[in-house]
Amino acid sequence: MTNNHEARTPSDRPSVSPDGAATGPATGPQITLRSPAELADALPYMLGFHPTDSLVMVAVHGEGGRFGGRLRVGIPATPAEWEDTARQVAECLIRGSERRGGKPDGIVVYLCQEPGGEEDGRAVMTRLRPLAQRIRLACGALDVPVLEALCLSGGRFWSYVCPDERCCPAEGSRLAAVGTSVLAATATFAGLQVRGSLREIEGRLAPLRGAVAEQAERALDRAAAALMPKILDGATREEVGAETIALARTLMRRMTLAPPAEGGGAHADDWDDALLGHDEAAALILGLQDREIRDIAAEWMEDEEAAPALRLWRALARRCVGAYGEHAAAPLTLAGWVSWSTGDEPTARIAFGLALRADAEYRFARLLHHACNEGIDPEGLRQCLREERRRREPRRGRASAGTRPPGRRGRTAPRRGSRRTAGSEQ
Repeated sequence: MTNNHEARTPSDRPSVSPDGAATGPATGPQITLRSPAELADALPYMLGFHPTDSLVMVAVHGEGGRFGGRLRVGIPATPAEWEDTARQVAECLIRGSERRGGKPDGIVVYLCQEPGGEEDGRAVMTRLRPLAQRIRLACGALDVPVLEALCLSGGRFWSYVCPDERCCPAEGSRLAAVGTSVLAATATFAGLQVRGSLREIEGRLAPLRGAVAEQAERALDRAAAALMPKILDGATREEVGAETIALARTLMRRMTLAPPAEGGGAHADDWDDALLGHDEAAALILGLQDREIRDIAAEWMEDEEAAPALRLWRALARRCVGAYGEHAAAPLTLAGWVSWSTGDEPTARIAFGLALRADAEYRFARLLHHACNEGIDPEGLRQCLREERRRREPRRGRASAGTRPPGRRGRTAPRRGSRRTAGSEQ
């Protein structure tokens, strides 16, 4: 099999969606995969991260076995859901591939789950075997065979398809250490990157816990109580917008003056969290619920603004705790947009998926998620945002005019069952 995969051109790269959307075929240099071991080793390079607790499916096209669209969903915890999940993912990938140019000639399936409790990897493989069988039947019902189905667990992999003990022994085969295989070297040379595990990427965007989360929620309560009278008074809406944009710029400057902590990951996130006061973060989170304020914030997607903006949006997403979990849709979508705009599609899709998990009706996340999955070049949206910025700042200069308050349309009261306080059109 060959994997047509080009990391240097994000809009051309097939990738994966946290909510199960499949993406289209790619163009670029070929990496040849000749065995189940190489297929297992290739998975994180195809996705851009190590999947955890994931069902992954990859479409295969042509006699040479060119890889096309990919799909990722979480493995349902309840076996009663497996049949419906198998039918849905098979239809999603196969129909999506047909819309993008051709029905697959086959599918490769991965089931990735780490052992829990007293289980070992082989027990996980055995427990998930009925799910693999249901997926094979669902794909077969659509006249597309499953060419290979692998279980990856506990540092080993098993094939549900290959009966040959010489290459696929019952005890499983050990996965190559990260970055040590010939494929890893080839993929790195081709420019493919693996950005940690799915769990690690999601963890950087997950709500805070413990005492600090309680403090953050109390700050959100205070900010909501202070903001509601303002947004109900039409004369002060522009003032709210100006205050929100000015605060966001102040916090971005603070991020710029305090470079990220060395080592990245959770340590860097702790550093960024310490740079933001709870009341500052709460005021900005609530302000970003306004669509037009959020759209201005989306303009900070490139050049020297992108890095501090991404750090800020991640930090704000982590502050959306307790009853304010739905408010995370705005900063998560902005984090996904900056990631996509700067070429990190895998992280972008994860952020968009989390935004939709926070609020399934959040239109901005839905539009960007769909565009990213369809392989649309983000430059078109960047151009629109640049033009809007120039139109809004014709005489005052970008630095000062960025605080010009937006108008506001749409709802002024929170939705039923929601604690949004500045939510407008999404």
